Amino acid sequence: MKNKIITSIFALMLGTAVYAGTYVVMVRNTRYQTITGFGAACCDGAMCPHGNDTQPVKLLYGPQSRIGLNILRMEISPNFKGDINASDIGWDTPYDWHGSLPSAKLVKQRGGIVFGTPWSPPGEYKTNGTAQGGNSDDQGNQRGELRADSYEKFFPWLNTFLAYMKKNGVNMDAVSIQNEPDWWVNYSGCLYTPEQQLKLVKNHADKLDRETYKGVRLISAEPLGFDPRYSDMLLKDPVAREHIDIIAGHLYGHPPLNNMKNAAVLAAKYGKEVWMTEHSVTDNLKDRLPNWSEQLDFAKELNECMLSGCTGYIYWYMRAHWAFIGTGESQYNPGNTKNALLPRAYVMSHFSKHVTGSTRLDTRGTINTTTGSALQNSAYIKGDSIIVMAINSTASNHKLKIKLPFYAKSGTHLLSTGNTKSQLCQASDIAMAEPLTETLVEMPANSLNTYIFMIDHEATDINAMQQPEDEKPVAYYDLLGRRIDKPQGFCIEKYADGYSRKVYINE
Repeated sequence: MKNKIITSIFALMLGTAVYAGTYVVMVRNTRYQTITGFGAACCDGAMCPHGNDTQPVKLLYGPQSRIGLNILRMEISPNFKGDINASDIGWDTPYDWHGSLPSAKLVKQRGGIVFGTPWSPPGEYKTNGTAQGGNSDDQGNQRGELRADSYEKFFPWLNTFLAYMKKNGVNMDAVSIQNEPDWWVNYSGCLYTPEQQLKLVKNHADKLDRETYKGVRLISAEPLGFDPRYSDMLLKDPVAREHIDIIAGHLYGHPPLNNMKNAAVLAAKYGKEVWMTEHSVTDNLKDRLPNWSEQLDFAKELNECMLSGCTGYIYWYMRAHWAFIGTGESQYNPGNTKNALLPRAYVMSHFSKHVTGSTRLDTRGTINTTTGSALQNSAYIKGDSIIVMAINSTASNHKLKIKLPFYAKSGTHLLSTGNTKSQLCQASDIAMAEPLTETLVEMPANSLNTYIFMIDHEATDINAMQQPEDEKPVAYYDLLGRRIDKPQGFCIEKYADGYSRKVYINE
C-alpha cells in the first residue's frame, strides 16, 4: 500500500509539472547485439566479498535479487611454488585462488557466469622473474613480459586454474589472457604488445583444454582503454580468430563511443561478443557518497556501452562507497551501511534486471546520443517486451513520444530520480486504453527511466508492418475511417506505401 501511495503522489506531482518540450524516439525492428549481462569483480581486499562473506553476492546476483547481476570476474592469481599435478589440486594449492570460491559458487548456483582474469602469469615465466609488472624502483624499471620460452606454458597454466575451480565445485565459463596488457605497473602485471598477444594465441591457444572443461571460452587481453589494435589483430588473423570467443577491454581514459565502438565493428562481423570488463565511475570521492548527478553519469556510461555494441558490462568494485554495496566506513556515512545496497546498485538494476538477455533495437528521433550527452536513449526487445531506456540529466521536465515497431497492449514505467529509496525504481502503469504503436510518457528532470511495453501479438500479427524510414504520414483518419485534417486522440496514420497504424496524439 505504501508504494502505491508514493506512486500516486508522484503521479499527481507530474500532472502539475511544467514541461520544457517533447522529444521523439522511434524504435525500429532493426536488431543489433544480444546482451549477455552485467556484473562486478570479486578480487582481494575490502572491495569485494572475499572468503566466506557472501552477503554482497546474495544481494546483487540472480533473478531473485533486486539488482539482477549475472557475471562475476575473479583474479587468476600468479602466485606459484613449483610444478603441480593438476589432478592433486586442492585447498592447499600454492595459488591464491580459493578466496573467490564461496562467491563464485553462489553465482553459479543462481545461474550466473564466472570468468577469471590473470593480472600476471607466474613470475618464473616472465622476463623480470616476478609477478610485478616491472615499473618499480626495486625492479630497475625492467619490463615484465612473458618469456619466449614460456609461451607454450601459458595455456597449460590456465588449465591448472580450471582444474582447481572444477574440483572445488565451479565450472568456469571463460578465462582471459591478461588484465591491461598495455599498462606498466608496480603491482601484479604483464606487458604484451598486440603482436605478442597474436603470437601467443595463434601458436598456443590450442593447448587450452576445451575438451575437459567443456564450454569454457577464451577472452582476449583486456587493454586499459579498449585499444582496438589488440582485438583487431586477433580477429583479422583466421587462425587466432577461431580461438577467441570474446573481445574485452576497459574504459579508462576512453569513453565507450570511441575505442570500444571501433573495436566492436570487427567483433560484430565475426560474431564475437564484446565485454567491458572493468571500469569505475567517480571512484575518486574521498569523503562522501556519489551525488545523483554522478549516478546519472554511471547510467549514461551503461547506455553508451550498449550503443557501442557491448554484450557484457562488468563494473570494477563490488563493495565500495561509490559502488554497489556499502563498506561501513564512518567517513562516508550516512548511507554507507556495511553490506547494504547503495543507490548505484539500483541504477545498475535498470539495465541488469531488464536488458540482460535482450537484443538491442535501432532508435531514431530527436534525441541524438553522443558521449556524455544530457539526453540519451536506447531500446531492446526481449520475449514479449520492448524496453526503452531514457536518461534526462537536464534540470527540465520533458515528455517523450515513443513510436514502437509493434502494437503494445500495456506498459510500465520504472523511474529513478535521486539517491533515497523513495526515489529509486518507482513503478507506475503507462496508460494504454487499447493496443497502440505510439504513446506519450513522462521524462522528469534528472531522471533515469525504463519503459517496458508488452507486445500485443494479435494486433501485431494482423496489422503491423515495418514503419517506413524517415517518412511522414500522408493522411489521418478517425477510428470510423473518416479522413480528418487535425489528428487528435485515437486516430489512424496512413503512409504512401499503404502502411497504416493506430496512434494516440495528444497535441
